[in-house]
Amino acid sequence: MNHKIYKTKEVLATSLAEELYQIIQKLKRNRITMAISGGTTPYILFEQWAKNYTEKMPWNHIHFFWVDERCVEPTSEESNFGNTKKTLFDKIAVPSHNIHQIMGKNEPQQEAERYGHEIDTLVEVTNGLPRFDIILLGMGDDGHTASIFPPSMELLTSAKTVEATQNPYNRQNRITLTGSVINNAAWVYFLVTGKSKAPIVSTIFKKMQGFERFPAAHIKPVDGKLIWVMDEEAAVGLL
Repeated sequence: MNHKIYKTKEVLATSLAEELYQIIQKLKRNRITMAISGGTTPYILFEQWAKNYTEKMPWNHIHFFWVDERCVEPTSEESNFGNTKKTLFDKIAVPSHNIHQIMGKNEPQQEAERYGHEIDTLVEVTNGLPRFDIILLGMGDDGHTASIFPPSMELLTSAKTVEATQNPYNRQNRITLTGSVINNAAWVYFLVTGKSKAPIVSTIFKKMQGFERFPAAHIKPVDGKLIWVMDEEAAVGLL
């Protein structure tokens, strides 16, 4: 698997900010679609964009979607939308109609259907599925990605664009892109940092016994590019 290892998560974010900027520049389209995730590392990336790319990034052409969301109010500290708003949107000139929020306060199943329809309407369709230009993923300590947890592996191959699901540990309702849509993207980046992720990173990369039980191991774009970007703590087993 294609991967890049950086000394720290801060160095990772600085490098990735520029790498994604270059990809976006080369796309040269009026609508560039990006699905983003929550978590510490994406927010460091967003802070880089807000600090150093305010003027040069073509914000008016980038449409932001979410990989997943917790079913909470947008003002909640757990809201992926709310945290992205604070770290990025409040600091750049992105048109409000380019921000496609998952409405976490809505009834989960209805919101999954509504958001799936919004994506199906706005994102280019390839292979019978929406094809995002860029998807940014994280990975949990249990190998989950998006809100696809080990007990819900069926979400990896769902024919739907978006599904309602639950965090199996606290039963919190969540809404997530399916694996089918993630694997249909042109560019998929895994942002993985911290020593707690190291055992699963090693297991997936070395295809050790039981690696298939981790949802992250099943992210394999059909005809796009997959790149894992990690700090040394997460990638220590690969060094």
